[in-house]
Amino acid sequence: MKKYLIGLAVLFLAGFAYYASRHVVSAPATQAFTKSPSVTYKDGTYTGSAADAYYGTVQVAAVISGGKITDVKFLQYPDTHSTSVFINQQAMPYLTQEAVQAQSANVNIVSGATETSMAFQKSLGSALVQASA
Repeated sequence: MKKYLIGLAVLFLAGFAYYASRHVVSAPATQAFTKSPSVTYKDGTYTGSAADAYYGTVQVAAVISGGKITDVKFLQYPDTHSTSVFINQQAMPYLTQEAVQAQSANVNIVSGATETSMAFQKSLGSALVQASA
């Protein structure tokens, strides 16, 4: 009976982790890095500061071309635990896509990757401050 309950709990947690990693939940994002539509960034690649994501560090580089964010490269992300790797591999493309669409660090939090999402916002925000100076 004990093995059955443990197996059921593991199955439940695995299902929850999978579900959470596939869904984006809209949440209030950092407003300090919202870009004005009339402002353009300077072309180049700007490295953001490293930000704590609980299980590791997130650091990104913003790629600016034609005055717009065209890509965001992850330089560091939590990758020491298999669960962190799985979750971040799901979250990183969403965060990058959101940043390119928003043209700012003001992106939705990815459910199941809250700490990574918030660290992404901080790191990208610091890169965009450099690009707008």
